[in-house]
Amino acid sequence: MLKAVHFGAGNIGRGFIGEILSKNGFEIGFVDINDTIIDELNNRKEYLIEIADENQEKIKIENVYGINSSTHPQDVIDNIAAADIVTTAIGPNILPYIAELIAKGIKQRRVNNNTNSLDVIACENMIGGSQFLYDKVSEYLGDDDLEYVNEMIGFPNAAVDRIVPIQHHDDPLFVSVEPFCEWVVDESTLKNEKIELDDVEYVSDLEPYIERKLFSVNTGHATVAYTGASKGYKTILEAISDMDVLEQLKHVLSETGNLLVDKWGFDKDDHKRYIEKIIKRFENPYISDDISRVARTPIRKLGYNERFICPTRELKERGLAYNYLIDTVSKVLHYQDKDDEQSVELQEMIKNNTIEDVIRRVTGLEDEHLINQIKVTYEKN
Repeated sequence: MLKAVHFGAGNIGRGFIGEILSKNGFEIGFVDINDTIIDELNNRKEYLIEIADENQEKIKIENVYGINSSTHPQDVIDNIAAADIVTTAIGPNILPYIAELIAKGIKQRRVNNNTNSLDVIACENMIGGSQFLYDKVSEYLGDDDLEYVNEMIGFPNAAVDRIVPIQHHDDPLFVSVEPFCEWVVDESTLKNEKIELDDVEYVSDLEPYIERKLFSVNTGHATVAYTGASKGYKTILEAISDMDVLEQLKHVLSETGNLLVDKWGFDKDDHKRYIEKIIKRFENPYISDDISRVARTPIRKLGYNERFICPTRELKERGLAYNYLIDTVSKVLHYQDKDDEQSVELQEMIKNNTIEDVIRRVTGLEDEHLINQIKVTYEKN
């Protein structure tokens, strides 16, 4: 049986990456520091996921086990040394903390004269996740190791998409996931070409798919959250049931869609159907997602290359409309959640500085026209 090592035994790891690896015949070693999850994986060697739709199909994921990276780091290293694939779903900020373990696993492969190629795929909500992970891993590798990596170890970037909301169940391993999922891998940097996963799309240029997901799913989800929050709603389902929120979402996705079609050459009708599918996903009554989760970290979401400012900049450069994106940015600036550290920080910044200075600081924008448009819209709202 093929062997996978997956970092992150949370809902996304078990409910998305774990399901696909299992379907492809892998035994999966989940690496995490959550004692409860690890113990249950080792006790049961299986878990259930549920597809969140009217059928509520349950799928059994078998041949799994857990490794606590905090208490048993050598077990992680040994497993990587023998793995056929390594994947992650732990969050971009955590990737640097697993880099040393992955480096030690790669070193062990070289010492063991393991001549099987290995791909390490970061399945994170970020652009260039695997390359970022490689940069961190390489800091722990010597010249001989790097030579081995260049020949035997790939770090292909990936784009992943599945809504797995925060949830609580009596069974700590049970997880509910939406029916839709998309996992796209950059085949140009694969090293193990013998492994081609079913239900994974391999493409020669990943960037269009990453941006399509970021500027459609992420931008759209956040638009519903911030627009819904401005009207007092608590969940995504409540918000999108409001016609004003739905219309705001449609307008924003029309703007980002115009950018994606113009920039990457996506077929206009195909992209329209893609947008319609996204809206249906957000309207799924079997998934309950809190606005506070989707809207958290507003400062990060207002970043220069993030889901709102990046498409706004590029639409302006192309002479295309972006008014609804600007309106949503103003709602992000107004967003308040006393339990969200970045929301509190953002409101403190606005209280103690001019709004123009805050916009420059959090967005990284230097375009005075754009800054002023955001300011005027913010003051109207």
